[in-house]
Amino acid sequence: QVQLVESGGGLVQAGGSLRLSCAASGRAFSGYAMGWFRQAPGKEREFVAAISGSGKMAYYADSLKGRFTISRDNNKNTVYLQMNILKAEDTAVYYCAAAGLLSTIRGGAADAWGQGTLVTVSS
Repeated sequence: QVQLVESGGGLVQAGGSLRLSCAASGRAFSGYAMGWFRQAPGKEREFVAAISGSGKMAYYADSLKGRFTISRDNNKNTVYLQMNILKAEDTAVYYCAAAGLLSTIRGGAADAWGQGTLVTVSS
């Protein structure tokens, strides 16, 4: 079972950028598809982005394309989420997720979750 620990959240002004990191431990990292989800106060958790084990395929929520970029470094067992041109509505707890299948994450589920990191965007 993979364990996930997110970092990089914080307070940022609207228009700014943040990069979230998710460090994974456990079994072969490259065998996992990885993803990011977020949950804003009072809202349901929503899919943000997903990336295949090799890093060759990436998918995004339609509303976030062009501002967010998911990437991974399999040598460091880490997945990243680069967030640019942040808006107040991006304020949420961001969760890292891992699954054996990319389709699992794209479907909104995961085999393992991190504890979350809070991103607050001030307007």
